[in-house]
Amino acid sequence: MTGQVQVERVGLGVLLALGLPGLGLVLAWALNDGSDGAARLMAGLVLVALGLGVAFWLLLGRRPEDAANLAAFRMLAADPAPCFLTDPSGRLILRNEAAEARFGADARVLHRVLERHVLSPGELMLRLQKAAEATGSAREDLVSHGAILRLTVHQASEDRFLWRADEVDLPREGQAFDRSDRPAPMAVSSDLEEVPVAIMTFGPDGVMRIANHAARDLIWRGEIRAAMFHDLFEGLGRPVSEWLADVVAGRHPGGSEVLRVRGEEERFLQITLRRYVDGGRPGGLAILNDATRLKTMEAQFAQSQKMQAIGQLAGGIAHDFNNLLTAISGHCDLLLLRHGREDSDFADLEQIRQNANRAASLVGQLLAFSRKQTLNPEVLDLEDVLADLTHLLNRLMVDKVELSLGHLGREVGKSLGKIRADKRQIEQVLINLVVNARDAMPNGGSIRIETEPVTLAEDLKRDRATVPAGDFTVIRVVDHGIGIPEHQLRQIFEPFFTTKRVGEGTGLGLSMAYGIVKQSGGYIFVDSVVGEGTTFSLYFPVYEGEEQAPAPEVRRVAARQGEGVILLVEDEASVRAFASRALSLRGYTVLEAANAEEALARLDDKALHVDLFVTDVVMPGMDGPAWVRRAHLDRPGVKVVFMSGYAEDGLAEDQARVPNSVFLPKPFSLNDLTNTVQGLLS
Repeated sequence: MTGQVQVERVGLGVLLALGLPGLGLVLAWALNDGSDGAARLMAGLVLVALGLGVAFWLLLGRRPEDAANLAAFRMLAADPAPCFLTDPSGRLILRNEAAEARFGADARVLHRVLERHVLSPGELMLRLQKAAEATGSAREDLVSHGAILRLTVHQASEDRFLWRADEVDLPREGQAFDRSDRPAPMAVSSDLEEVPVAIMTFGPDGVMRIANHAARDLIWRGEIRAAMFHDLFEGLGRPVSEWLADVVAGRHPGGSEVLRVRGEEERFLQITLRRYVDGGRPGGLAILNDATRLKTMEAQFAQSQKMQAIGQLAGGIAHDFNNLLTAISGHCDLLLLRHGREDSDFADLEQIRQNANRAASLVGQLLAFSRKQTLNPEVLDLEDVLADLTHLLNRLMVDKVELSLGHLGREVGKSLGKIRADKRQIEQVLINLVVNARDAMPNGGSIRIETEPVTLAEDLKRDRATVPAGDFTVIRVVDHGIGIPEHQLRQIFEPFFTTKRVGEGTGLGLSMAYGIVKQSGGYIFVDSVVGEGTTFSLYFPVYEGEEQAPAPEVRRVAARQGEGVILLVEDEASVRAFASRALSLRGYTVLEAANAEEALARLDDKALHVDLFVTDVVMPGMDGPAWVRRAHLDRPGVKVVFMSGYAEDGLAEDQARVPNSVFLPKPFSLNDLTNTVQGLLS
């Protein structure tokens, strides 16, 4: 019932309480003049009693217990805090003027008032009423817009509840706060010390309130410290204090984020942040989990994806460059055929050819990094390889830098196992490592190359790699130079990364070494201490197979001039033009095709006789092996020369299914092409 209705009801009760008894007295006096005066007097007294009864009914309602409720509510009528009297359903029976002024006169039920502060007012009222039924009263603190609405409820009668709503200012950080009668369901207990989960709580300003034992162990190795949220964590992409403030204010629902522990590059924590209220104070509850391993795996995956993308890019660039270099060096060879040494243009052409070869070497480094270079593996004795290579390495040394070679296996009577690798590429790896070691010692020092037979009883796991158990031949290149900072160790094998000044290095040396070692089935690791030196360790599995005797050289007889018809299939016009002219000069009849489909169309002529297919491997549309297999259905005896700027191992499976085929890597010279063709047709 509203305040206005209550006033009207009280006024009517007062009017009747005074009017009906007065009317009864007048009637009693007027009628008290005859023989029946006593009867008339009695009738008047009845009217007086009736008037008083109606007045009390209007004042106190139909229920006798409402008199006590009304007396209690009259005591709170002048209370400055909003007060309500409700039934169990929340319907308002009475409210004071402060309640009407604070919440308006249109609300008929209490949950309409409370829904401005909580999401489920009905649930809140039911819980508080049950608590009041059990203990006589209950209290809840609701945080809203920088203040606290303290809601208190008392059980006034069996089915009446008296509510009082006080507004309390939020306490400042460190200020004592009344926690009496705090209901547990809406507050987080501060007694979290022995909980086996790392938990921290923070105020809206970022001040840490609680850090239990598990959290202190996780962050500070058990120490007790004072801290701010932004002093502990970073790496969100925006200030972490803003994230905390948004969660505490309810502008953000919270959630999980992986943050870096401030001051530690390699420690990450997964923080689940939620808003909570403790004793009326809003704050942020953070549950912490160590995410270092997860973040490391994520970084490894991202790094592998990046390196794979760079490798594919490097391989694609190298393939295109090989086509260009093939055309440059090939046409240069054609010009050299018409210019003798006495010609004035011979020196210029020779410079072009030499620089083309140097460019081919650089492209080979790109292919080595992307592991798409062409290798010629053979069984190697590293002691012999190093003995031959030491003479070249000594010439690379400068003053004050000495080079020494040692075989640790000899000291314990163990022989060094042989490996299967490309000798030329292994030598290139060692040259790059020794040159880097030399440059790392500007003030002089010593470089030592060591070999050692190593048997791993169990898998060796380090640096994101797993070396399986077994026998290995290990090569170490040790220097005592300036060392490599720890934060750069993760990048040294990346292409184009270098610590040298501009113009002093390409950044491809170590990435090339990494690609060669991995393509050869080995592993490469680096250990370095700043100011003490660096050690590169190369693990190569010991070759268990039988060493094959070199095949005796077969004296090849060149085909006679004009013998043989060759179908040349190459999508790069400049390479096709060079190869066609080179073969034509040797007397072969050359048929040209720009792609596989054009080649198959020319072979539809059954009267056409072809002795040899010379085809590129990678072409738009159908690739080389695919169209050759289709052509062999009708021409099974035709031999094939596959050309490619990629490694042969990418072709090995397809080439194995193509009989009488050989592989010619790009870039190739005029003599490389003609000798390969003549050798196959002889």
